[in-house]
Order: sequence, then structure tokens, then C-alpha cells
Amino acid sequence: MNLTLHVWRQSGPKEPGKLEQYEAKNVSPDQSFLEMLDEVNEHLIKEGKDPIVFDHDCREGICGMCSQVINGVPHGGQERTTVCQLHMRRFSDGDTIYIEPWRALAFPILKDLIVDRDALEKIMQAGGYTSCHTGGVADGNALLVPKPDADYAMDAAECIGCGACVAACPNGSAMLYTSAKVAQLAALPQGKAEAAERVCAMTDAMQAAGFGNCSNHYECQAACPKGINVKFIARLNREYQKALFK
Repeated sequence: MNLTLHVWRQSGPKEPGKLEQYEAKNVSPDQSFLEMLDEVNEHLIKEGKDPIVFDHDCREGICGMCSQVINGVPHGGQERTTVCQLHMRRFSDGDTIYIEPWRALAFPILKDLIVDRDALEKIMQAGGYTSCHTGGVADGNALLVPKPDADYAMDAAECIGCGACVAACPNGSAMLYTSAKVAQLAALPQGKAEAAERVCAMTDAMQAAGFGNCSNHYECQAACPKGINVKFIARLNREYQKALFK
């Protein structure tokens, strides 16, 4: 396949950026999207030009680093698929592809397709953990957890923190991300002791980081590569109201 790419190029966070056009030639349909970009970069380097800067790590759909908006949709729009799992057979010969970084106030662009997602880490640092001293490693069955609660917590724990929910939301909200982290611990006995402090601290950190408010567009759930459900946002709201009541 031969493709035309329009890629966002920006040399730094305070520099102006623009879309630049590149040609991707002889692309194999079996390549992943990132492998296609690797080949484009190889040609750019041979021509003495700066390669396209983009984030990646595991290339297995686990780490969430491959944050790109492809043709206006985070991760390319294939259901439950990250950019590194997106294959070129999803495109056709002669297609034009637009590639941009996450767009959100809380995610400043560092260079080209890489954004600073430290704001998500600040939410986790505010309370996404349990602080009790556990001593030695306890037996796995010492603390019984009902299977529905365990399944619920595991569904929330699937969040890989990629930020696609923020990029898809017209308000730049991190409610889906934050709610998944809150709900995961709120459902388990180990998380209940600090539940009130946790939800308040993480919500405050989310607001302080510059994320927008949730207005129920459901774009976050549609864009999430792990299918995190908006039911966790409802759980976050309930936990927050309980915390304020206490």
C-alpha cells in the first residue's frame, strides 16, 4: 500500500506546530501502525531530516504509551485496540491518514506526538493506593472477597492509564480514569478504610491538574482501548457524596 500521512510536528511545548505531509510507500498490511511509522522514520533519517517523535513501550496493548489520535479518533477507532495493536490492513491503498497527539489542557505537547501525562500520575499519587502496613505476605485466601466484588474490581483495574478518555472527551475530563482507580479500591476490603480520604484527594488532584468536568458524552468509554465502563463514574460520584456526608 501507498499512503499519504499528515503528521503533527512541533519542536517543543512553547513552539508553534503544524501538520506536515509524508508519503508511506510499500506498506505491508501485516505491519502494525507503529511499524509503519518506524519505516517512515528510517527514510526521514536517511534524508537527513528529523524523525517523527512518538511514544511507545510494550507494543502489546498493555502500557498505554502509544498515544496518538488517528483520523480524529484516539488509538484509531478500532474497538478495544491501542495504536500498537492497530494493523495497516485496516487501511486501503491510497488512503490519507491524519496523525495528531492527545489534545487536552492537562496534556501539554512535549514534541510532535508526545504529550506530558504527568497529570494522571498526580491523581494516582494523591490516593490511588492503600497505606496500611501489611507486615508479611498474607495468605491469598485469608481475606475473603466475594466474586462479584472481585470481578468488578478487576474490570476497573483494566485501565492502562493511556489518557484516551481525556483526549476523546470534549471537556478534556479525566473522570473515567479517576473513577476506575477509585472504584477498584472501593470495591475491595483493603480499600475501604481510606475510601473517603482517597476519593476526595484524587478528585481534588484531578481538578487541580486542569482536567475538565464530565457532562456524560460517553466518548471516553467509546475511545477506551480496554472498554472501561462509565458505570465507574457513577461509583465515583457515589463515593464522593458519601465522603462529603461523613
